[in-house]
Parts: sequence; C-alpha cells; structure tokens
Amino acid sequence: MAHTNSSMCVNDMIIRPAYLDDLAQLVSIARMVVRDMHRQSIQQWTDLYPGYRDFFHDLSQDGLYVCCEDTRIIGSISCLKENEPFYHEISWLGTHALVVHRIMVHPDYRHLGIGKKLFLHAIQTAIAMGCDTLKVDTHPDNHRMIQLIQSLGFREQGYIPSMHRIGYEIPLQKESTS
Repeated sequence: MAHTNSSMCVNDMIIRPAYLDDLAQLVSIARMVVRDMHRQSIQQWTDLYPGYRDFFHDLSQDGLYVCCEDTRIIGSISCLKENEPFYHEISWLGTHALVVHRIMVHPDYRHLGIGKKLFLHAIQTAIAMGCDTLKVDTHPDNHRMIQLIQSLGFREQGYIPSMHRIGYEIPLQKESTS
C-alpha cells in the first residue's frame, strides 16, 4: 500500500518525516552506532560521519525519516533520489531508483525489527514515487546489514571499488490502479 499520509504507524512506533529539531538527537544516535560498528571492526562510518550536515542535507531533500517510540527517536533512514556518481561503476537493474542512505537503529533497540520496518517504509516510499527499484550500498564487513537487506529480497549488484561498498538493489512492483 502506498503511504497516504505523512506518517506511518508501525505497531506502537511511528515512522515520520524528520524535523529540524530531530537532527541533534540523530547525531547523538549516529555516534553510538559508529562506536558499536567500530567495536565490531566495521569501518563503514567515522567519528564525524554521519554528522549534522549529512542529516540536514537529507532533511532539505525531503528524504529523512525517523522511527519514534513516543517522543524518542529510535532509528532513521534517508531515502534520496539517485545521485551517487560512484554508482556508475556497476550495472543496476532499474532506471529510476530511490537510494537508501544512513539507515541506523539506536543500539538499545536492536533486534526488534526496526531496521526491517525502516526498509519497508523506504520500499513503500519508492513505490509511491514511481521508482522501479530501491538501491542501497554497505561496507563488505557489515554482515548485519547484508543479512537484513538480503532477507528483504535485495540482490547483490556488485562491488563499488571507489567507495569500498557492495551495491544491492530490489526491483519494485508498481501497485495497480484498478
């Protein structure tokens, strides 16, 4: 189902577009996620990335969503129009894609299906925008992310050498209008 309003209820959690007031909380969560990644020897993000400017950019593109439990942000995802020049290094299935960036879940809320719910929201957003695929890339050592996206039906499209990332894509079925 295409989303018909600006928020989507997910059990007792809400996925909604982010507000400017959310950015400081997102930066704080990002620092916790980065520390956790580094403890697992995943060098996908750095002590400075993602930061306030990254989230502000996503917000300004109307592509930043947060998952909230009550008033607490417990995760986020950025869904942006395709603009990665590095993505031209490999072949993709679709011609009109939405791209997932900077998906994260607060470490205290892992293993509750929040990442999956955020990806399902991204899929519905892409379908509502008329995209034929959803793309994401991740670090080769980020096995949790790889397992999650493969469980959702994403297919590996190849290694992107200049980013040291693996690109994944899922074809989307447009909803019938009948």
